[in-house]
Amino acid sequence: MSGNSAESGGSVDVVLVKGGRTKIRYAAELLSDDGTRIAVRAPWAGDAVRDFGFVRFEAGDVFTEYYWRDRWYAVKEVRDRTGALKGWYCDITRPATLSGGELVVEDLDLDLWRSADGTDVRRLDEDEFEESGLAERDPAAAAAAVTALDELEALAGAEGGLESLLE
Repeated sequence: MSGNSAESGGSVDVVLVKGGRTKIRYAAELLSDDGTRIAVRAPWAGDAVRDFGFVRFEAGDVFTEYYWRDRWYAVKEVRDRTGALKGWYCDITRPATLSGGELVVEDLDLDLWRSADGTDVRRLDEDEFEESGLAERDPAAAAAAVTALDELEALAGAEGGLESLLE
């Protein structure tokens, strides 16, 4: 494990930062940390149901979340209260950092959804990404974000693609 890794079985606070401000903070169980990939599990942290039209996140849902210190995305496996797989929600982010019990991730607006059966793969929030001005402020980060979204979309369309990241 790297110097900024944590022991599995404990807890961490996941801190999602957007536009320089904390968007959400929630407690999660640390499942594993191999020095590169960090896995946590947490219940839906939203205050209310979030209905996207193609999926609903609600009380009782459980997210098993995978973050990387060397990749520009996070992959979240979403299951309902009975354990049935809803799908995967992927955030395009800067590489994660874990320090002092905080897993900090900067959200770069782009997202990807893949349904449990793989028939629905969709890019999300490209308009928000454009409006964020990241391409002007930090062209390298914007390019890395778009590349990460393209990579995840290709994996989401391949048999076992996203799942291969989580093994």
